[in-house]
Amino acid sequence: MEIAIVGGGPAGLSAGIVAARLGAQVTVIDDNSRLGGQLIKQTHKFFGSRTHYCGTRGVDIAAILEQELRKTGAEIVLNTTVIGHFQPNILGLASSQQFTKLTYDRLIIATGAYENNVLFENNDLPGVYGAGAVQTLMNVYGIRPGRRVLMVGSGNIGLIVSYQLLQADVEVAAVVEALPYIGGYHVHAAKLRRCGVPILTSHTIKAALGKEYVTGAVICRVNRKFRPIKGSEKRLKVDTICLAVGLSPLIELLSQIDCYLVYIPELGGLVAWHDENLQTSVPGVYVAGDVSGIEEASTAILEGRIAGAHAFLSLKGRDANPEAEAIIHDARQELAVIRQGPFGEKAARGKKQLQQYSPARPVIPQ
Repeated sequence: MEIAIVGGGPAGLSAGIVAARLGAQVTVIDDNSRLGGQLIKQTHKFFGSRTHYCGTRGVDIAAILEQELRKTGAEIVLNTTVIGHFQPNILGLASSQQFTKLTYDRLIIATGAYENNVLFENNDLPGVYGAGAVQTLMNVYGIRPGRRVLMVGSGNIGLIVSYQLLQADVEVAAVVEALPYIGGYHVHAAKLRRCGVPILTSHTIKAALGKEYVTGAVICRVNRKFRPIKGSEKRLKVDTICLAVGLSPLIELLSQIDCYLVYIPELGGLVAWHDENLQTSVPGVYVAGDVSGIEEASTAILEGRIAGAHAFLSLKGRDANPEAEAIIHDARQELAVIRQGPFGEKAARGKKQLQQYSPARPVIPQ
């Protein structure tokens, strides 16, 4: 295969569409039964410009991208996990039926991210969920996680999932946020407040209550150093605790390929060093989307375009299709505009910091 893409979310889909349209043979591999990644559980409408699917729900964007990919004739392999990498340029694929190998010329890794946890007493009780898991239960399978929820984290995911819980007739007792300010868009926060949901900044969860499952939670105020303030504890009667405390890039496959990894807090933790074309320290291996640094679906789609077009260019050369360079140029400009916004500054700082490292230098743990 000329270009193999691991991950069928927004970054992987857009990379596959671009590379296949330009003229490459493309295979997209995903361990789920359908394409779309995180988009399939996002029922809210997107912000931004029309080219970034403004006003379109995430689940509908997933359907649009899948349809575009299928039109290209790209090979799509679902229900299959990439469980290993072998030299030279061989992926090990495992499904419920068989183990196979796929040889590639170029590889784009768009594996996304996993949800972070937070330390507190009884955080392993049934009833403690990640926000993404709650979205999956409600929006993909139509299952309510509980009747009364405490949301931990006021970033966009925490605010949006809280509102979706209300839409599913689940009461949200409160949103607690350790920072002294709300992390997500204020338009989302305003919707919650209009529904009577308190958003408590400078607060955190101290413990989950219950023996066999969650029956309540203890929250408290925190000081400037995020330490609990004694005597500020409050008990809330809830049956579900939802954690929306950030994401970390899924870098395991990149580590196995021996890509140079760097710890950049602004990008979510350990990421594979990559240049402006999303190519890692291993020639011919690219990243795109959250695995290159935590951002939003719009930036994942643009990074996918860059990675797909550059993988094609490096494989076929400039003369094969002059459109490739224009795609890269346009996507870079759009990314720069997005990262100038208030919610893109953090990622922009992280990407800039990443370029200060060299693949010849060792990993620096933080």
